[in-house]
Formats: sequence, structure tokens, C-alpha cells
Amino acid sequence: MTTSLWLAESNPISTDPFVDGEKYDEVIVGAGLTGLVTALLFARAGKKVAVLEARFIGATASGNTTAKLSLLQGSQLQSITSHTYQAVTQAYVDGNRAGQRWLLDYIESRGIAVQFRDAVSYAGTPDGVSTIEKEYRVARSVGLDVRLTAELDLPFETFGAVVLPEQAQFDPLDVLTALAADVRALGGVVVDQTRVVAVKAGARDSGSARVRTSRGEVSTDHVHLTTGSPILDRGLYFAKLSAKRSYVTSYTLPGSGAGAAQLPEGMFLSVDSPSRSLRTAPVRPRLGEAGDGVQLLVGGNGHPVGREPSTQLMIDDLHEWTERYFPGAQPTHSWSAQDYETPHRVPFVGWLPRGRGRIYLATGYDKWGMTNAVMAALTLVSDVLGDSPEWAVVMHHRATLPVAIASGLGSNAAVGWWALKGWAGALLGPGLDALPEPHEREGLIGRAGLRPTGVSTVDGRTCAVSAVCPHLGGVLTWNNAEASWDCPLHGSRFDASGALLEGPATRDLKR
Repeated sequence: MTTSLWLAESNPISTDPFVDGEKYDEVIVGAGLTGLVTALLFARAGKKVAVLEARFIGATASGNTTAKLSLLQGSQLQSITSHTYQAVTQAYVDGNRAGQRWLLDYIESRGIAVQFRDAVSYAGTPDGVSTIEKEYRVARSVGLDVRLTAELDLPFETFGAVVLPEQAQFDPLDVLTALAADVRALGGVVVDQTRVVAVKAGARDSGSARVRTSRGEVSTDHVHLTTGSPILDRGLYFAKLSAKRSYVTSYTLPGSGAGAAQLPEGMFLSVDSPSRSLRTAPVRPRLGEAGDGVQLLVGGNGHPVGREPSTQLMIDDLHEWTERYFPGAQPTHSWSAQDYETPHRVPFVGWLPRGRGRIYLATGYDKWGMTNAVMAALTLVSDVLGDSPEWAVVMHHRATLPVAIASGLGSNAAVGWWALKGWAGALLGPGLDALPEPHEREGLIGRAGLRPTGVSTVDGRTCAVSAVCPHLGGVLTWNNAEASWDCPLHGSRFDASGALLEGPATRDLKR
């Protein structure tokens, strides 16, 4: 695994120093697409804004996305319809359309490169045909100008597809860089390497919220949690989300002209398993001549976080599949991203329970963060400033149907099973003195008394850390593709030395 194509080719983004004790109108936690758009909208409204980022801008989902800005989203629309009402599906599409329109206008205003492509949801097996037909019907019912097609110009067999023209793709780091610069130009601050660890909300009619971080404390009228999973346990949203990880690989193809002719012209996503996502991306000049100016991105193989025996096999499978259908493809980057699924398949956006009207959240984009991130930002700002659009009102007042409740219960039953499995395996496993030294990029679980301990070797350095997630005590599993300790309960992740990477946890692992 390497860093993502976008992060590898981007320049450092300028940030600001942390000022202990400062007072802001709005504090946004997380410097991804949602957080930076939210900050810019508030700054344009004259608010004093601070964005606090635990790592660096685009460190998680926004810097590791495939960056498809599309209203056709695989089989997402029928999934939403099956878990809630048609009116909510319509509101979801209307909100995504508003988010797409806002982002395209912004991209144009800042002169950022964008490519317009057909979005294609296709069946990779005969069993997927019915899914394609249903997605077509649902998409038409909510006003999308989709069409069905029987054939696609791809080097592998397909069994029909639904197509939505004039969708978009871009480099997400170009957008994040511009957003951060615009927030700062309007007087806002963007602070990285500053982890928010707690928020204490003051009363609605007096006081303010106090935000405690790894570098000090600030106060604010409102706090907006735009991290992938909320870092506060109020409302138990961590238990309402399913953390999923998926993979992307990028390639150059051989030949002058001939290689480029093999590349797909649209943005493709299969609706059956194993999932396959395809799009192209321009090669930046400093990468040289390889790939005839264009490279191929292949994604897929999603799974619940921490529950896959070998994540490296997921990457290997993408490489083997790509070589089979695009002979001579040369890998340039491989990476992974984490997304969160809600029981009703639409995002949670709005005020956080027990936050006294001062704390808001946005989460649950289910792999469609480019449109949902901006939709969430528009919602958060309208919730504070007033004049919420009709689609946001519908989303706020959606009912949770029995099918969504059953989905949530099933997810939490799986969490309970993995909690028991992890502790049983650790307590019945070997003690540290009986544990062999791990091979390079291998992680093993041993026992120090009754305490599960993870031992790994990365870049020749062997390190032992607590193998118990500090969030809710799940026993971690080793991610051999990314050399990280991942929690199979709610998706918190830590590097080999125990440093927190993402998820609902707020503390590093104990050494």
C-alpha cells in the first residue's frame, strides 16, 4: 500500500497555528470536504470560523476517494428506497443535486480541472440484471434522466447497464487546497495536527461550547463534527453506523495512443459482487510520459473494517483483475478509504442529542461523499442560519422503518459477535513469551497476563501496543495491507506504533 494518487501528487496545504483560549462563532472538526465547505459557507456569512484537523487536510475519506461527483451511485437509490420512504429517496437526490451544483460552480469559479463523463452502473453477472432494471426505475421516478443499455465498450463481459450522462470527476486535493485557501482569505483559520478529544456544551441561552483538544482549549457558539464517524458518543451514533473499507489501485498503460484507447470513457461501477469501480485520471506532468497522459483507477473489494483475514489479498485481487483485462497495466499507487453506512442508507446530518443545540454532526455517506459532503455542509449551515431547503426538512423528519431497524440490529449483533470472538481468541491464545517475533509487516496478538497485546514488525522495527481499542474495548485485528491495527467493532484504526488514524476513538493505543 502507498499513499493515494491524490495525496502523493499534491503540494502541502498551508494551515494556521493553534491559539489556546480563542473564541470562535463556529468550530468545525475535520478538514475533509464536508468540513471545509461548511467553514467556507460560514465564513462567507461573516462568521469567525476555525477548522480543527487531527492529522492533515484530506487525511481520511476526502483524500482517498475515487472523486466521482455523480447522482447515479451504483445501486444506492434502490437501497435507500427499500429502507425508507420514496419521499426520502427524492429528498436525497434533490440534496445531492444541490451539492453537485454547488461544487461544480465552485470548481468553475476557481479554475479547477474537471472532466465530465457518463456515470454507468453495470451488471457484471447475469444475476445483476434485475438490480440494473430496478435502479433504472427508481432513478427515473426521482427525476434522473437515465437510460438503459445492453452493451458497454469494456474489455470484459457485462450484462446491461443504466447510464446517466454529464456527471463529473476531478482531483479532490485541488478542491481541498482551494477551499482551505478561501476559508483563510475570509479570516477563518485551518489548524492541523490538533485532535479534538472532548466538547462541553453550554446552555442554549447563555455561555458557549468548550472544545478541548490535544493542544489546548477553545470556545465557540457551535461545534460541527464532520469526521467520518462522530468522535462524541452522545446519541450513540457509533452504534448506528457500519464502518466499511474499500480499495483503489491506479495504473499507467503501455503504448503511445494505443494504451489510451483501451481506457474506459466513463465512470463505471458494478452493482454485483465482487464490486468493481473504474475511472480515468490525467497524469500530472511530473509523472513523465507513462500512460499516454491518462491513468486508470480500479476500485472495489469492500468489507467491514477489521473483519478481513488478509487485506493484502484485496489489493492483490485488484491487480490480478486489472492485468487480466488491461494487459501491461503498470501499478502506480494503491490505497484504501473508509466509509460509514447508516441503517436507512441516507446520511445523519443535524444536531447531536444532549448537545444543547450547540453540537451538530454529519456522517454516513456510504461511499458517496463527493455529493453528500456538500449536501451535508449546506444542511449544517442552514440549520444554524435558518432557511433550510425542503429536501433538508424531509431528511430531518424521516421515519425509521422496521427494515432499517432490522438492519441496525443485525449490524450490532455482528459487533457483539466480534467482541466475543476477539476476547475469546486473545484470552485463549499464547502469552507474549510464547509469541514468535513477527515477520516484516506481520502483526500478532499475544497476552500479557489478561491484557491482549499486539506485536508487529514494520520497516524492521518491532513494536508492542495494547490490542484493546480505547473506544469500547474491542480486541483489534491486524491489517496487513496498511500495517495498522483495526477495530472490528466500530472502525477505529491505529498505526503500528499505536497512533490513532481514524474512527470514533479519541486516544492512541498504550505502548
